[in-house]
Amino acid sequence: MWQHILLWPTQASTISRQVDGLFVFLIAVTGGVTLLVFGTIAFFAFKYEHKKHPVAEPIEGSTPLEIVWSIIPLGIFMIFFLWGASIYMFEAKPPKDAMEVYVVAKQWMWKFQYQTGQSEINTLHIPVNRPVRLTMISQDVIHSFYAPDMRVKADVLPGRYTTTWFQPIKAGKFRLYCAVYCGTDHSAMIGEIDVMEPADYQVWLQGGVGQGSMAATGQRLFQELGCINCHRSDVQGRGPTLQGVFGRPVLLDDGRTVMANDDYVRESILVPGAKIVAGYKPIMPSFQGIVSEEQLLSLMAYVKSLSTPPPAEPAHKPPAAPPSAAGVAVP
Repeated sequence: MWQHILLWPTQASTISRQVDGLFVFLIAVTGGVTLLVFGTIAFFAFKYEHKKHPVAEPIEGSTPLEIVWSIIPLGIFMIFFLWGASIYMFEAKPPKDAMEVYVVAKQWMWKFQYQTGQSEINTLHIPVNRPVRLTMISQDVIHSFYAPDMRVKADVLPGRYTTTWFQPIKAGKFRLYCAVYCGTDHSAMIGEIDVMEPADYQVWLQGGVGQGSMAATGQRLFQELGCINCHRSDVQGRGPTLQGVFGRPVLLDDGRTVMANDDYVRESILVPGAKIVAGYKPIMPSFQGIVSEEQLLSLMAYVKSLSTPPPAEPAHKPPAAPPSAAGVAVP
């Protein structure tokens, strides 16, 4: 019912009802307490006005009353906390099967890159009823990804990846804003989320212009930059192998253990001397200023793909074609 209220954004994601429910509860409680406080003040102002009580009468405190007005607010605040924490924890854990989109923010535009290779500016195309995970970074100042209809708002920081996710439940076009003042044309940093039916989304994908998947683009860049010469798959290179490293702990030469996540991969490319893998020397050059933010994302997608298990073989393989006399399979 709340989406029909004037100026109330459309409930377009799975989290919308929970966020709206908490917001309405906060408004109801704070509004009720406000009325209670001012009503009590007005009641005592009239009951104990100066004409009726020209001389003040001392009163003693009430321990039961003090306990009651301490426990009741505590209980209400705990409801606030638990309800808000449950929503936060839900939003902090994207589903494993979420569609991944990379977002690069800069003054004053949003650039979206898809795993399938497409990229676009200020418009995000996604299918309805499918969770979408956004990995975001800024090229200049702090921005904030704000989609009110999806009830999603997350800061986008320079030099560090942040993530958020949502699952749209309605097809349509919804507005996207930057919610942090980021410069002269901050108000013009407006985009659009185009939520499409699955069949329409597939048509859009087929019609989109792409140069292969992001992982394929990252692999080509990996070879062009000469990374393959050191990071070999046979563990005989001068750098550590990248096979299966993403998402796993990495032992450093100083004894620490870090997780090979998005920020680790990015830092290893731009500032390779910051964290040296145990057993290797700090000989890798920095690629700061050589690769763009978009290329970094492609390299990261390639490294991720090296940790993705290959598709399982079918339990029952089809019988092989009988060989001919020349040893070539007969069609």
